[in-house]
Amino acid sequence: MALLVRLKAVTGLRGKGDRLAKAAFRGHSFYTRVLENCEDEARFDETFRWPIASSIDGNEMLEIQVFNYSKVFTNRLIGTFRMVLQKVVEEGQLEVTDTLIDDNNSAIQTSVSIEIRYQAMDGTVGTWNDGEFLETPNSRSEGEGPLETESLLPGHWQGSAVSSGKSNPGLKPAERNFRRAGKGVFSAMKLGKIRPPKEDPHRKQDEPAILETEDLDWKAMRLGGGLDPDTISLASVTAVTTNVSNKRSKPDIKMEPSAGRPMDYQVSITVIEARQLVGLNMDPVVCVEVGEEKKYTSMKESTNCPYYNEYFVFDFHVPLDVMFDKIIKLSVIHSKNLLRSGTLVGSFKMDVGTVYTQPEHQFYHKWAILSDPEDITAGLKGYLKCDIAVVGKGDNIKTPHKANETDEDDIEGNLLLPDGVPPERQWARFYIKIYRAEGLPRMNTSLMANVKKALIGENKDLVDPYVQVLFAGQKGKTSVQKSSYEPLWNEQVIFTEMFPPLCKRLKVQIRDSDKVNDMAIGTHFIDLRKISNEGDKGFLPTFGPAWVNMYGSTRNYTLMDEHQDLNEGLGEGVSFRARLLLSLAVEILDTSDPEITSSTEVQVEQTMPVTENCTGKMEEFFLFGAFLEATMIDRKIGDKPINFEVTIGNYGNQIDGTTKPSLKKKKEGGDGEQEDSELLQHSSEDEADDNGELVSVSSTQPMKPLITDRNYFHLPYFEKKPCIYIKSWWQDQRRRLYNANIMDKIADKLDEGLNDVQEMIKTEKPHPERRLRGVLEELSSGCFRFVTLTNKDQSLSARTRLDRERLKSCMRELESMGQQAKILRSQVKKNTMRDKLKLVQNFLQKLRFLADEPQHSIPDIFIWMMSNGKRIAYARIPSKDILYSIVDEETGKDCAKVKTVFLRLPGKRGFGPAGWTVQAKMEIYLWLGLTKQRKDFLSGLPCGFEEKKASQGLGLQAFPPISLLYTKKQVFQLRAHMYQARSLFAADSSGLSDPFARVFFITQGQCTEVLNETLCPTWDQLLVFDNVELYGEAHEMRDDPPIIVIEIYDQDTVGKADFMGRTFAKPVVKMSDEDYGPPRFPPQLEYYQIYRGNSTAGDLLAAFELLQIGPAGKSDLPPIDGPTDMEQGPILPVPLGIRPVLSKYRVEILFWGLRDLKRVNLAQVDRPRVDIECAGKGVQSALIQNYKKNPNFSTLVKWFEVDLPENELLHPPLNIRVVDCRAFGRYTLVGSHAVSSLRRFIHRPPDKKSQHWNTAGEIVINMEPEVPIKKMETMVKLEANSDAVVKVDVVKEKEKKKKKKKGGGEEIEEEEPDESMLDWWSKYFASIETMKEQLRQQEAAAAEAEEKEELEIAEEIKLDDSPMKGSKGQAKTKEKVKAPKEDKKKKQQQPPEAPEKKSKQKIDELKVYNKELEMEFDSFADWLHTFSLFRGKIGDNDDTTTEEERTVGRFKGSMCVYKVPLPDDITKEAGYDPNFGMFQGIPSNDPINVLVRVYIVRATDLHPADINGKADPYIAIKLGKTDIKDKENYISKQLNPIFGKSFDIEATFPMESMLMVAVYDWDLVGSDDLIGETKIDLENRYYSKHRATCGISQTYSTHGYNTWRDPGKPTQILAKLCREGKVDGPHYGPGGRVKVANRVFTGPREMEDENGQKKQTDEHLALAVLRHWEEIPRVGCKLVPEHVETRPLLNPDKPGIEQGRLEMWVDMFPMDMPAPGPAIDISPRKPKRYELRVIVWNTDEVILEDDDFFTGEKSSDIFVRGWLKGQQEDKQDTDVHYHSLTGEGNFNWRYIFPFDYLMAEEKIVISKKESMFSWDETEYKIPARLTLQVWDADHFSADDFLGAIELDLNRFPRGAKTAKQCSMDMVTNEGDLPLVSIFKQKRVKGWWPFVARNENDELELTGKVEAELHLLTAEEAEKSPAGLARNEPDPLEKPNRPDTSFIWFLNPLKSIRYFIWHTYRWLLLKLLLLLLVLLLVGLFLYSMPGYLVKKLLGA
Repeated sequence: MALLVRLKAVTGLRGKGDRLAKAAFRGHSFYTRVLENCEDEARFDETFRWPIASSIDGNEMLEIQVFNYSKVFTNRLIGTFRMVLQKVVEEGQLEVTDTLIDDNNSAIQTSVSIEIRYQAMDGTVGTWNDGEFLETPNSRSEGEGPLETESLLPGHWQGSAVSSGKSNPGLKPAERNFRRAGKGVFSAMKLGKIRPPKEDPHRKQDEPAILETEDLDWKAMRLGGGLDPDTISLASVTAVTTNVSNKRSKPDIKMEPSAGRPMDYQVSITVIEARQLVGLNMDPVVCVEVGEEKKYTSMKESTNCPYYNEYFVFDFHVPLDVMFDKIIKLSVIHSKNLLRSGTLVGSFKMDVGTVYTQPEHQFYHKWAILSDPEDITAGLKGYLKCDIAVVGKGDNIKTPHKANETDEDDIEGNLLLPDGVPPERQWARFYIKIYRAEGLPRMNTSLMANVKKALIGENKDLVDPYVQVLFAGQKGKTSVQKSSYEPLWNEQVIFTEMFPPLCKRLKVQIRDSDKVNDMAIGTHFIDLRKISNEGDKGFLPTFGPAWVNMYGSTRNYTLMDEHQDLNEGLGEGVSFRARLLLSLAVEILDTSDPEITSSTEVQVEQTMPVTENCTGKMEEFFLFGAFLEATMIDRKIGDKPINFEVTIGNYGNQIDGTTKPSLKKKKEGGDGEQEDSELLQHSSEDEADDNGELVSVSSTQPMKPLITDRNYFHLPYFEKKPCIYIKSWWQDQRRRLYNANIMDKIADKLDEGLNDVQEMIKTEKPHPERRLRGVLEELSSGCFRFVTLTNKDQSLSARTRLDRERLKSCMRELESMGQQAKILRSQVKKNTMRDKLKLVQNFLQKLRFLADEPQHSIPDIFIWMMSNGKRIAYARIPSKDILYSIVDEETGKDCAKVKTVFLRLPGKRGFGPAGWTVQAKMEIYLWLGLTKQRKDFLSGLPCGFEEKKASQGLGLQAFPPISLLYTKKQVFQLRAHMYQARSLFAADSSGLSDPFARVFFITQGQCTEVLNETLCPTWDQLLVFDNVELYGEAHEMRDDPPIIVIEIYDQDTVGKADFMGRTFAKPVVKMSDEDYGPPRFPPQLEYYQIYRGNSTAGDLLAAFELLQIGPAGKSDLPPIDGPTDMEQGPILPVPLGIRPVLSKYRVEILFWGLRDLKRVNLAQVDRPRVDIECAGKGVQSALIQNYKKNPNFSTLVKWFEVDLPENELLHPPLNIRVVDCRAFGRYTLVGSHAVSSLRRFIHRPPDKKSQHWNTAGEIVINMEPEVPIKKMETMVKLEANSDAVVKVDVVKEKEKKKKKKKGGGEEIEEEEPDESMLDWWSKYFASIETMKEQLRQQEAAAAEAEEKEELEIAEEIKLDDSPMKGSKGQAKTKEKVKAPKEDKKKKQQQPPEAPEKKSKQKIDELKVYNKELEMEFDSFADWLHTFSLFRGKIGDNDDTTTEEERTVGRFKGSMCVYKVPLPDDITKEAGYDPNFGMFQGIPSNDPINVLVRVYIVRATDLHPADINGKADPYIAIKLGKTDIKDKENYISKQLNPIFGKSFDIEATFPMESMLMVAVYDWDLVGSDDLIGETKIDLENRYYSKHRATCGISQTYSTHGYNTWRDPGKPTQILAKLCREGKVDGPHYGPGGRVKVANRVFTGPREMEDENGQKKQTDEHLALAVLRHWEEIPRVGCKLVPEHVETRPLLNPDKPGIEQGRLEMWVDMFPMDMPAPGPAIDISPRKPKRYELRVIVWNTDEVILEDDDFFTGEKSSDIFVRGWLKGQQEDKQDTDVHYHSLTGEGNFNWRYIFPFDYLMAEEKIVISKKESMFSWDETEYKIPARLTLQVWDADHFSADDFLGAIELDLNRFPRGAKTAKQCSMDMVTNEGDLPLVSIFKQKRVKGWWPFVARNENDELELTGKVEAELHLLTAEEAEKSPAGLARNEPDPLEKPNRPDTSFIWFLNPLKSIRYFIWHTYRWLLLKLLLLLLVLLLVGLFLYSMPGYLVKKLLGA
C-alpha cells in the first residue's frame, strides 16, 4: 500500500536561480535534488513513495512547495500547490498540471505538473504474494509500444519475451526508480556524502534550512540531500560508515572476529562473614568455587555467625564467552576436616557474566542468600557477606572507600542480587524438551562403513548423536541415537534451579558419542534474557518448539579438526552443522507441596513428540546471487582456478553436504546424483506448475585469476557476471525475521544519526543539537511505524508462545520508546545535548537487544571461495539481511542490493595478522524469498544487462539466469587525492614506519610513494586511474559508485611490506554531462578512520573523485594542473582547489629536559638532542652535553615558522624525535613521539571582556561558611571554627539531641572530642566519612535527577502535545533539577564545615581523593607537558607489547602555536622577555635540591602473594639513587595493611624526579615478590602552578594534630604567589579584609597558641585566599589542598589489572628554604588494652533437656559458656547448676576477657599464630562481639547446646530489668530498641534472652540470663583487680542453690534424701506402716501355733 508521486516539472519560473521542491504527505516530507541555474523551467523528474499503513481518506491533502534554494540564507518559498486526494482515491491514478499559490493564497503564474498513483489495500498483506505491486504499469511514454508496458504487468510476466532486467529505453531515469524496491521511511542510508530525499515533519520557519557553513552544504548537496538541518547527514569523518543508495549496502569495516580470542580475567572474592547459619553449634568453612577451581576459608569453631574476612583471587586466560558462562559458587560447609568432606549447609551460585554486568563490574559488601540444593522445600540456610569483582584487562575497579562498616548490617537491603531480582527467589523447574535434529554432518571415517557395506550390505549413517544441556553448572544428557543423520529423541531434560536464575545462558550441544573422543557437533546458547521478560506484563522464559541452527567448522570430517573450537561455540561458525528442534518451559514450584521431590538432580525423561507442522508450514524458498566483482584475491591462492560456492543450510553444499539423499520431498536438497536424476525427470508432478523444474546452481565456474598488482589478483568478471540460485525448503517463519528487520533498520538509522551527531561535536560543526532532534524525530516515527506494521500481524498457526509474548513486549517497548523520543526531542537544547545523547545511546542498545530473534528460522548463508576443491575463505551473511518482503521496512537491509563482502579465513586462522589481510573482496548481489514471490529478484541489480539462461526451450521465463551479460559500459577516470595520514602504527623496531598507501578500485591498484621514518606521512600525491570500466547505466553510477579500498603498508628493505591498516571510501562522481564546479567539486579532503583488525590505527586525509569520460574523450575532464616535481619524477601533487588553504604560523617550543632514557643498542644515551618537525619545517634543541649529570636543556625556548592549514582540524601532526649524538658525527634515533593534534597548544588571545578578566571594580568574597545559627542583630562575622560559634552551635546541638533522645532514644550523648585525644587518624576518618557523604549526595542527586526526568517524561506523555503545556512543565522541572546540583557544588566547596556533621565538626579535615592526584589536576601539565617517547614495533596482536614496553623515555616541554603577527598588547606587557616568547615567567631549570617526604597511610585489597591467600606486605621506595626497603616492618598475613609511616629522602631534580613506591611480599625463603608499584613524577608536581609541593590545610594552627606543615606561613606563600603572578596585593585591611587584585576576602583574625592565648594574625586571611586562589583573575588556579591520594598498584607482569591500592601523599620542600618541621606522626593507632568483666548471676526459664534417672522428671544441668568474638579458644565456662527443675540456675560467676581494642575502627585486634607451622603471629581485626551460650552438661555423652545470644559491644539492646520483661524481641527486632554501647556506658546489668533454632528453622526462646558487663581500661583493671570465677580478689558469694543441685552418683545418700524422700515420703510411710502391720501379722501367724500348743498343753 503506497502513494507514489512523480514530480515532473515546474514551469513559468521567474529569473534564474537554483530550485528545490518539497513534497509532504501525512507529515513525512521528501526533498528533490537542487537544480542549479534554472531559467523558467525546472525539470525535476523525481518520484517519491510514501508507504502507508492505513487507507487514504478522500479528504487528505498532498502539498508540494517550490523554493529558490540558497546556500547561505534561508530558502525562499516561491509557491505552494495543495491537492485533496479524493479523485486519486477513486481512480487510483491521476495526472495534474496546476498553478501554485503564494503566501497570500493568490495564484501566481508558475505551474507544476505531477502524476499521482495510489495502490490501495485490497484485502490483507497476504494477497500480494504473487503480483508485486511495485510493478504497476508506468505511464506510457512516447516511444513505448504496448508490448513493453505489458511486460511489466504482473499478469504477463511469464508470457512476455522481454525481461525486466533490460533497461527500457522509453523510461526516464526517475521512473526507473519505480522499478527499484521503493524507498521506505527506513531504507535511506548514506555512504560518505549523499543523502536521498528525506522527510521533514518539523521544519520550523525560523531555522535556516541549510546550516550556515560552507562545508556542510557541499556535503548535503550531493543528490540534493535532506536539507533540513535536523536530518542532514554529515559525511562522517569515517566516511564509509554507512551507505547511500538503494542499490548498494554498507560494507563492514572491522575485519577480525573478536569472539573466541582468549583474554586475561581476574575474579576476586572476599568472604567477609556469615550470619544466621542454620544448625546447632557448627564449625563452618566457606568453599569458593569459580569454574573448576576451588578455594577454602579457614574453619571457625562452634559459631553460627563466623567472621572470616578472607580474600581469594582466581586468574583466567580464556575467551569472553567461556569466562562469562563460568559459575561462581559459594557454599558453606559444616565441620570439614582432612578426613571427612563435611556436610553442606547451603550454597549460592551465579555466573561471572552477571557480576560483570553490574556497575563497576562488582558486588561490594553484599549478602548472598544460602539455600540447600538437596532440599528445596527448606527455607534459606543463612547469609554470607562477600565482595565479588570481575576484572578484564583495562578495567579499573573503583572500590567504595572503606572506613568502618556499620551500614551493611541491614541484610535485606544489601542482598547479593542484581537490580530487579526479587529477594525471595523461588525454586523452579526448567524443562528443556529435545525433539529431533536434521542435517547432521558425518562424524566418522567412511573406511569402516565401506567394509561393512561390502560384507553385510548395510549402509549406516556415520554419526551417533546425543544432546547435552548445561545450565547453572549442571549437566543433562539425552540418550544416544545410534547412526542417524536425522535422530529422533523426544526427551526432556529437567533442571531445578532458583528463579530467576543468576545464570544468563543455557548451553545446548549436539555431541557425537564415541568411545575414543566425544566430539561436539554444534553448540547453541539460549540467552534467558531474550526469552523472558521481567516487567509487570512480562512472561516466564519460554521457547519454541522451534528449530535452532548450529554452526561450526566445515562439514568434512577429519580426525584432528583444527576448527573444533567453533563447534564448542567459541568464535563465529564457518559452516552449517545441524538444526535441532527444541522447546523450553519453566514452572515455578510450590515448595509447600508434599509431592515435590526435594533434590535438584538433573532428570531426563520421555516426552510427547510434536506435530509436523507446529514449527510452520514448509515453503519453498528461492535464493539468487550474482557475483559482480571478485578482486583483491590473496596472491597465495592466485595461481589455481577459483570458484565460489553459496550454501544455505545443507542446500547448495556439493562437497560435504549430507551424505544421503533424503526421502522427504527434497528436504535436504543436496547431492550430485540426485540433481542429475532431477535433470532427467523433466515432467514429474513438481514441474508442472513451474514450466520446468529449477535445478539449483550453487557454485560459479572455476576461473583463473589475473594479476592486479604484486599483492592481489582479481577474477575477470567484466561484462559477464556469474549467477547462482538455490531452491530450499524451510518452515515459513518469515514473520520473525521481518519484525527483527524493522527494528534493525530503526536501529541502523539511529546508529548512523548518533554517529553524525558525535562527528559534528568532534569536528565542532554548528548545531549538532538540531541533528539530534532530527534523529529523535526519525526514531519516534520509526517506532510508531513498527507498531502499526506489527498490529496487522495475523495470528499464524505456527506461532509459539514466545513469538506472541515477544511481539507484545516489543510493541510495548517501541511504543514507549517512541513516546520518550518525542519528548526528549523537545528537551534537546545546546546545554542538555550530552546527557540526552547518552539516553539515546541506551535506546540504541535496547533496540539491538530487542531485534535479536532467539528462535531461528532460515539458516545463514555462507559464501566460500574454493581453490582446487579446497575451502579457503568465507563470508557469512545472516538470512534475515537478504530476505525479501513486499513491505519495504520488513525487507532485509541487503536484499536486492549490491553488497561489498570481504572474505576471511576460518576459525583461529583468522586471528591476528592473518585476519587483517583480505582474502578476497566481493561485490555480490543477493535475494532470498518465497519462490512464488520470485518474479522481482533482479530488480535491484545495476541496469543494462541481458540474462543468459542455462538451457533453451519452453517456459524460459521462469528460469533464473546463470549469468548476466552487461551491454552498457561506462568509462571513468578515478582521481585519488592522497594528502596525508596520521597516528599510524609503528611497524619498525625504531618505533617509526616507512608508510605507503595502496589504492584499489575495481581491478586496478596503485601505490603512493614511500615516505621514510614517519608515523604521519604527508604524501600530497594524486593517483590517476585511467580507463576504469564500470558496467550498468550511467545515472546509477552517479548514485552508486563502487567503494575504494585503501591499504597502508610499511615498506621493508627485505621481505614483503607489512600491513598497517585499511579504510574504505566512496568517490564523488561526475557524469560527463555535469559541470565540474561547486558545490560538489572540487571535492574536499576528509578524514577516513583506518582499521587494523578491530582496532583503529590512524586516520587518512584524502579525497576521491570519479569522472566519467564522455564521448569527447579525456579532453573534457578538468585539467590536472600543478607542478610535476622534476626531482621526484612524475609524482603529481594534490591540485590547488583540494589541498587546504595555508597561512603562516609560528610554533614556539619549550625545551625543558629528557627523562628516563633507556639504552639504545646496549649503549647508554649520553648526548641527546631533540628534533621537532612539523609540515616539513622544524627546529633542533640545544645538545645536552652530559645526560647523566644534567638531563635538562640549556636553551629553553626556540621557534620556527611554518605554513599550516587555516582549518585547525587539518593541522598536520608535530613529530618529536630524540637522537643521540655519538662520536664521528653519527646519530642514532632514541625514540619518537607524534603529537597528533596541535589544537590544545594553539594560543588564543584571552577575551578581555569576560568576567575573569574584568579587573575594574572590586568583588567581595565572603569566606564564612553560612553557619545556621539565628542571625544576631549585631552583624558579627564568625568563623565556624572559632569558639563563639561553636558554643552557640553546641547549645543548639544539645537541644537537638534532647529532642532526638525523646524521640527514639537512639542517640546517647556523644562527648565532645577532646583535643588531646585527637590525632591525625581522627582527622583521616572524619574526612573519609565526609567523602562517603559527598559520594552519597552525588549519587542521590543523580538518582533524583533521573527520577525527575522519568517523571517529566511520564508527565509529558500524559499532557497533550500542545507546545505551551510541554514547555511550561519542563521549565519548572528544569529548575528543580538544577537546584540539587548547585547545592552539591556548595557542599563540595566547603565539605568539612558542613554544619550537619554533629559535633564531629571540630575535627579539621583533609581531602581524601579516591584516585590519583594527577587525575584531579590534569597530570599537573598546566605548563609543562610530558611526551612519552616510543620505539619498537607495535605487536601483531593487541596483547603482545604494551605501551610500557615500547616507551624508551620522556621528553618534557611544551609548545605554543599562533598565527604570525602577534597582537601588540602581548609583546608590550611589562616584563615581556622576547627570548621566552609566549612562555613568560617560567622557573629556571637548573638542578635543585629537594627534601621529599613520603607518607604511606595504608594499602587496601592487595593481591594475595602467598599460598594461604594472604600476603606479608612491606613498603619499598626508590627515588634516584635512594632505595629504601622497609623489610623489617613487614605486616604479617594482611591484605589491608595499615603502614602509617613517613620516609624522608633528599633528591636532586631533575636527575632524581621519578618516585617509585612499591609494595612487596615478604618471604622467609627465596626472594620477595612484587605485589604492585606506582610511579609519581615529582618534578611536574614541584613546578606546577597548582602548588603540589605541600597541601594547603583547612585551618592554620601552630600546635596539635593539625600543625601547619609547610615551612612558609600562609602569608608568605600568598605574597610569593602574588609576586610570581604579577598580581597586585596582598593588601591586608582592618576588620579582617584582604585584597588581592580586585578580589576582597574577609575572614577571622584571631588565633590560639599552645597556651590558649589569643593573638592577632593575618594567617587565617591569607589561608582563606589560598583556598580560593582559583577565583583570582588571570593567574588563579586551584591549589592542592591537604590530602590523601589513592593510587592503584600495578604489576608489570599483569598489565592493566589493579593489584591493590595505596593511600599516601608526598610533601616536597626545597633545601634552600628554611627547613620544615618534623614529619607528622601517622603511625597506626595502637589498640587500647581493655578488660571486660562479665558476671553471670542467674538464668531462668532454660528449657529442660534431661529426663530424671529415677523419676522421669524433666531437668537440666545448666552451665553458661562465654567468649569474646574470635577468641574462641579463650572460652570460659561457669560451674554446673545440676538438676534445675524449673530452668532456673544460680551462678554468681565472673568471666574476665582482656582484649586490645581499636576505638576508631570498632574492632578487636588479636595477634596469634595461624598454625603450629607459622613463622610469626598474624594480626586479625574482628568485631567486638560477646557470645554467651547456655548448655546442658552430660557426663557420658557430649554436652547439649541449648541457646545463645551474641552482643555487639558497640550496639546491643539494653538488658531487661526483670526476667519477665525479657523476651525474644530483644534479638529479633533490634532495630526498634534503644541500643547501648559498653564503651560509653562502661557498666550494664540486665536480663537477655537465649535463642536457638528448632527443627523448622524458626527461632525460639530457650532461656534467659541475668548478666552484668563491666568494661575497664587496663590501668583501671590493675587498680581494682577481680578474680576469675568466685576467687579472690573481690570474690563473689557462693550462689544460693537449692540443695538438689549436686551429682547423684557421688552423693547417693543425698540423692536418696532429696529425690526419693522428697517425692515419695507418704508412700514410704504408708509402706512402712503396711510392713509393720504385715510384720505383726506374720509374727502373729508365726508364733500363734506355739502359743496355742503351749496354752493347750497348759504349760
